[in-house]
Amino acid sequence: MDRVNNLIPLPRSFFQRPARELGPRLLGCHLVAGEVVIRITEVEAYEGHTDPGSHAYGGPTRRNATMFGEAGHLYVYRHMGLHSCCNIVASTLEHANGCLVRAGEVVRGAGVARARRNAAGVTRRDTDLAQGPGRMTVALGISWLDDGLDLCDPDSGIFVADRIGPAPETVAGPRIGLRPEATDPEHLWLRFHIPGDPTVSGPRSLRGRPGPSGTPRG
Repeated sequence: MDRVNNLIPLPRSFFQRPARELGPRLLGCHLVAGEVVIRITEVEAYEGHTDPGSHAYGGPTRRNATMFGEAGHLYVYRHMGLHSCCNIVASTLEHANGCLVRAGEVVRGAGVARARRNAAGVTRRDTDLAQGPGRMTVALGISWLDDGLDLCDPDSGIFVADRIGPAPETVAGPRIGLRPEATDPEHLWLRFHIPGDPTVSGPRSLRGRPGPSGTPRG
């Protein structure tokens, strides 16, 4: 698509905000990894030592060290030893905030993304290419070896570019796959997505706009 041919990396100041503020702001932005570009449609925010769903909840470790560093870096980890999950470090030093990028629309490099995904499993639709955190990293060619990469370094090859056009509608809801204390609706509804977008992951009941109870519906 011509509109994504001249994307410019966002500055570090863009990421220097709490994860619950960065999360919805990332929706509609572009994650660029070489030949492949996605438009981000779903993220989850994690709030460090105050958040029982965060890898940083128990303090710094060798695994989560990147989260305690500078905003604007990638925190990439292996989930169950099977696939990598890609997070963007938020806030400022030592706050250990971050946003998991859960899904996106491939807007450039679909052929490359499809070849990578087909090598790792069966892909039937373009909307499947980056639908879910594991699929997304495969499509983009991101692995746990990219942990710590600086998205603000022009030579890194991976960066975040701003939205093109108006801000999309945003829905907040419970994060997926976490224990109940990490999805408390009063404090921890920290999953943000573009309602109705076909690339959003998770159960169909969690992909739409909020229903009468506040829970997103399809």
